[in-house]
Amino acid sequence: MGWWALLRATLPLTGLCAHRMWSSFSEWFWQERLWLPPNNSWAALEDRDGLVYAHPRDMLAALPLALALVVMRFIFERFVGMPLSRLLGVRNHTRRLVKPNATLEKYFLTEGWKPQEPQMALLAAQCGLTLQQTQRWFRRRRNQDRPCLTKKFCEASWRFAFYLCSFFGGLSILYHESWLWTPAMCWDSYPNQPLKPALYYWYLLELSFYVSLLITLPFDVKRKDFKEQVAHHFVTIILIVFSYSSNLLRIGSLVLLLHDASDYLLEAGKMFNYTNRRKVCDALFIIFSLVFFYTRLVLFPTKILYTTYYESIAERSPFFGYYFFNVLLMVLQLLHVFWSCLILRMLCSFLKKGRMEKDVRSDVEESDSSDGEAVQGHLPLKNGATHRPGAAPMDGPRSRLAGRLANGHTPAT
Repeated sequence: MGWWALLRATLPLTGLCAHRMWSSFSEWFWQERLWLPPNNSWAALEDRDGLVYAHPRDMLAALPLALALVVMRFIFERFVGMPLSRLLGVRNHTRRLVKPNATLEKYFLTEGWKPQEPQMALLAAQCGLTLQQTQRWFRRRRNQDRPCLTKKFCEASWRFAFYLCSFFGGLSILYHESWLWTPAMCWDSYPNQPLKPALYYWYLLELSFYVSLLITLPFDVKRKDFKEQVAHHFVTIILIVFSYSSNLLRIGSLVLLLHDASDYLLEAGKMFNYTNRRKVCDALFIIFSLVFFYTRLVLFPTKILYTTYYESIAERSPFFGYYFFNVLLMVLQLLHVFWSCLILRMLCSFLKKGRMEKDVRSDVEESDSSDGEAVQGHLPLKNGATHRPGAAPMDGPRSRLAGRLANGHTPAT
């Protein structure tokens, strides 16, 4: 009874302390000097005289909307993406299931997908298999975890539909705005710039979409630039939230529009790639590359970065938000350069071979007989063992038996 009374007495105090800590943190976090230029206050950005301004709390609506987009994506892929993939002739590769093997499965799940040859030989000896059988088991097991073409097509079709609607929707909203054609006008009367409803809904939709991408990240197709994609999503979300909270919607809207300009072309190219329509895929990839290079490597640094670095402080002093916003934009630019290098590699391959090769970011499905195994099968035998530079010597009952048979000996009975 005494403990219960003590608990009841301390609960209000704990709640009061938590409330004070939260209040102190909130007061520090929302300091005007962090978010707004000098000599500006949150009070000046309160709604008045029929004018509506951006408020940070407005972005909370993105959380339920992101969940709604996840549901919409599931419905879209099920009732639009799947039928469309069948209509366009997307065919999944036939995959052979692996035979259950506890030792190999444990290694696959705990140690890695691709064991080195010495470890592969050791696993083969432990399981009573040949080296080729063990290699084949790992290839088939890796293929089992790779997403099928239908899943890739459905994912690309959903992103294509969103990016297409987002780009042309955003373009229609910004087309008549002066700052679209003259980015320096993004800073006229900043931060006292009223919020237009259409711009708010578009901003909210973009934020919700990128939050939904983070929610579905564990279930999406993983590519070799997975870490860069995650970094891009986080930077984009922080940029959207910060730019909205600091009333940087004008320059933020230009950043979103530039990114959407090429994204829908990339997803369209993926869709035609999965349908094996090579000519259409190649044409779309070339168009995408040109648009990507122009928007990300020309317009972004010369228009966006220039105006945020120089023109934004022409009539005001720098503040914390100025540095924070520009650092995030530079991280985006570094990601643009990284992806541009990947695109250039694919374009060089296209110019040499006359056709587009696979996406260098993709994890390609393996056949039952890999090139490495085919070469290994034709290596000269000596004492029943293959010899190659750097290959580990194989020792064990199966190896010695193979050596005797190769020398014309028969095992003792």
